[in-house]
Amino acid sequence: MNTKNYFKDMYTDFFDVESLPKIEIKEKEDKGPQDTMASLFDKINNLPISSDSKDLLKKIIEYMRKYHEKIETNYIPFRLTISVNNNKVTDEIKDILYDAGTYFDYIDKKETTISMYKLDKVESISDFGLINITDLTGINLEEDKVVKKFLHELTDYLNQDSHMITIISGKNDEITAFFLGREDLRNNYFDLIVEGANPDTQDVYNYVLEHINITDEEKVTLLDYITSTYNKDTDYLTYQNDLIKHISFNKKIPEVKKELTTEEVFADLNELVGLEKVKKVLYELVDMINLKEKAGDSLKIKDVNLHMVFLGNPGTGKTTIARLIANILYNLKYVKENKLVEVSVKDLVAEYVGQTAPKTMSVIEKAMNGVLFIDEAYALAVKEGNSYNAEAIATLIQAMENYRDKLVVIFAGYTKEMQDFLDSNSGITSRIGYTLEFDDYTTDELIAIFKTFTDKAGFIVTDDAIAYLREIIEENRDMKNFGNARFVRNIYEKTIIRHAANVKDKKQKKILKTITKDDINTDNLILK
Repeated sequence: MNTKNYFKDMYTDFFDVESLPKIEIKEKEDKGPQDTMASLFDKINNLPISSDSKDLLKKIIEYMRKYHEKIETNYIPFRLTISVNNNKVTDEIKDILYDAGTYFDYIDKKETTISMYKLDKVESISDFGLINITDLTGINLEEDKVVKKFLHELTDYLNQDSHMITIISGKNDEITAFFLGREDLRNNYFDLIVEGANPDTQDVYNYVLEHINITDEEKVTLLDYITSTYNKDTDYLTYQNDLIKHISFNKKIPEVKKELTTEEVFADLNELVGLEKVKKVLYELVDMINLKEKAGDSLKIKDVNLHMVFLGNPGTGKTTIARLIANILYNLKYVKENKLVEVSVKDLVAEYVGQTAPKTMSVIEKAMNGVLFIDEAYALAVKEGNSYNAEAIATLIQAMENYRDKLVVIFAGYTKEMQDFLDSNSGITSRIGYTLEFDDYTTDELIAIFKTFTDKAGFIVTDDAIAYLREIIEENRDMKNFGNARFVRNIYEKTIIRHAANVKDKKQKKILKTITKDDINTDNLILK
């Protein structure tokens, strides 16, 4: 039975057909229909969903009551999509519908949640009275025959008008991607839509205030912080709870990250030694983004693909540049949050079957609206018998495609290993917009980096110390996995320790501030 028009036409207004029974306040022990309806409606009113969605849920429950009391005789197998930013809200809606369904004998079986990551473990759908299909991106990671089997069973069951409430839940773009190419499934069955409605800044502010004790001055600071950091795409429940915990533990309002202008960000970039090729690419990238922004619809410029690959040896500035890119893109309003989530392969790949995709998606969600930086990404290369890496790559590829306007992914690693990795993964290569090559620093550049460390700390370095440092660099720079700037930083840190020991009996400030050849220290460093 197609319920699309039947259900919509039944209600021209929420209470047009028949008013709800008058809800009276009764003793607590009364668990009759009126108390049950009042309790369920109260829970619905407190849900962070749109007004239309609240009305829809109430209508569904009211229809269940009427069917139970034989006022209505047509059984409607309700099928909904729920798009909210927090899984807890979905669970609350599911529980409300299940409680109503079992109370009014609308369904008589248990409920379950079906993860699209684990379709091969799904029991028979007919065993349940309510199912919630979630983790929708997982459908792209399952074998085609498993997906087809599940969708065939689901469609067959929906066609039978079986006594079951069916929910498909996820974020808006996940639901859209799930139904892509499956429009008949959505159009014929899932026309009832529940949508989230995140609170505004004032609501979040009031909620946090209810759970903490702060001074009037701190209240002003709190409002400034929430105004600067909260947006309606945020998982507001997590945002609120994290903020309350931070203030409760630290006894102060967190500071807003200082927003640098693009000019300020490039000032930091230009202070970096070397990296001329990288700087040139970044300037061109910013020029392209600015052109697209200023031209608007007057120029038919495709969306800029900013997923990147960084190729270079250790210590060539890959992570430093990634942080600056996150800052630049935020200041250009290309990403909504000024954040860089740095991970390695172990943060993406799990130890057991079926856990890698959810683990990778968890990282992706953490990086959403910002930049995801995957260091030593060549370790993701798929080797014979290793399906876990393939699962992680498939999840990343799907996210890079689906969330191009919300996420920038950077793969980084040694040049040769990364080239081998990319050659074996056409799916990733086709989604990369920029490849940045980080050359090894010259000896002069490495000495300049050392001088940057000492200058910032207020030290003076003698010529003989510099000459000795040059000898060390020249002797070791061609060894395998030479650390470049990392190598020089290690020497600097060890040099300061030896210098402190060398001048422990001295008092003259000039001596205390001067690094000599005797202070240059390579103890415990891996040398050629």
